[in-house]
Amino acid sequence: MTRSIDYGNLMHRAMRGLIRQVLQDVAADGLPGEHHFFITFDTMHPDVEIADWLSDRYPGEMTVVIQHWFDNLDVSEEGFAITLNFGENPEPLYIPFAAIRTFVDPSVEFGLRFETQEAEEEVDLVEVEETAEKQDAQIVSLDSFRK
Repeated sequence: MTRSIDYGNLMHRAMRGLIRQVLQDVAADGLPGEHHFFITFDTMHPDVEIADWLSDRYPGEMTVVIQHWFDNLDVSEEGFAITLNFGENPEPLYIPFAAIRTFVDPSVEFGLRFETQEAEEEVDLVEVEETAEKQDAQIVSLDSFRK
């Protein structure tokens, strides 16, 4: 068995660590200058905690903005909790870092995008199909077994 370095996984961990550090700094000192964040996350991730009406309205993914008003930002190793205002209704959210799909700070043109699990499965499927094409396949008709 050949070992290899999983650069993709290492990069994702490093990027999530960067987001964690940025949010920890914001929790401690507030948003500096014109910085603000657009965070898109998978609302179906099992550890996401959002109000039922939000998950009904955004059944696949949702983008939140951390800018003018937010409260109770609490950052842990695994994710962050925050209260955001939705049409004058403060709502608490918990977003695990593993659920984040994009993190963008447009004030400095900085952004991170995480590859989704679906894309990885598509790549795996393509690799399996290519391997199958290389092998000699024998197709057996079910009609030959019918009486």
